[in-house]
Amino acid sequence: MYIDSHCHIDKLDNIEKIVENSKNAGVEMIISNGLNPINNKLVLELSKKFKEVEAALGMYPIDSLELKKSEIDQEIEFIKKNSNKIIAIGEVGLDFKEGLETRKKQEKTFREFVKLAKDLDKPVIVHSRKAEKECIEILEELNSKKVIMHCFSGKLKLVRKIFSNGWFLTIPTCVKHSEHFQKIIEICPIENLLCETDSPYLHPDKKFPNEPANVIESYKMISKIKDINLDKVEKKIQQNFKRLFS
Repeated sequence: MYIDSHCHIDKLDNIEKIVENSKNAGVEMIISNGLNPINNKLVLELSKKFKEVEAALGMYPIDSLELKKSEIDQEIEFIKKNSNKIIAIGEVGLDFKEGLETRKKQEKTFREFVKLAKDLDKPVIVHSRKAEKECIEILEELNSKKVIMHCFSGKLKLVRKIFSNGWFLTIPTCVKHSEHFQKIIEICPIENLLCETDSPYLHPDKKFPNEPANVIESYKMISKIKDINLDKVEKKIQQNFKRLFS
């Protein structure tokens, strides 16, 4: 079976058709990530409605800046209360794309969610745009073990640190036209890889929207670059997933 380890299915239209397309393509599991209090509730409802959809609840770093500390604390309590209904904590992390003015607040919130993931014994799905080194440092500081670095765009020396720590990197469907992600496949052991679409974003052919059915493109590129039969790649990624989420 194929697994989409990271997407935002709630942002797609005609979700019933999207899930049906996924099943027809052999995608049997879709992890939809929450971004904020409203979005988290939508993701949770979708996971109840569709057996193929698993919920990850979190707090997108940019979205967290719009919330008071009390609102973030309230969302953490909501996640705790629903911990038996979710598969991971995500999407959480740091985003310094617009500068470092909000770094302190972002890092405080990120630490809280990393600790939450550890307390619940759930994997944490990490967004690290323009903050790759800082995310890794916090994860190491908090001794995180179950980590997925989502769509990691950092330097290759940091990629090596990630898999040396026993963490996982996702290969997004845009790998078809991304030399960076192709290089990650080349240097990273297959034991540390997962596949994602980040739907509705990162379409393999630079279109919009992307959808979970396209995750096979990531599998195909792993197969091509590592010269491993596609069926074996499928089974290996499934084994990786089970190892991480056990």
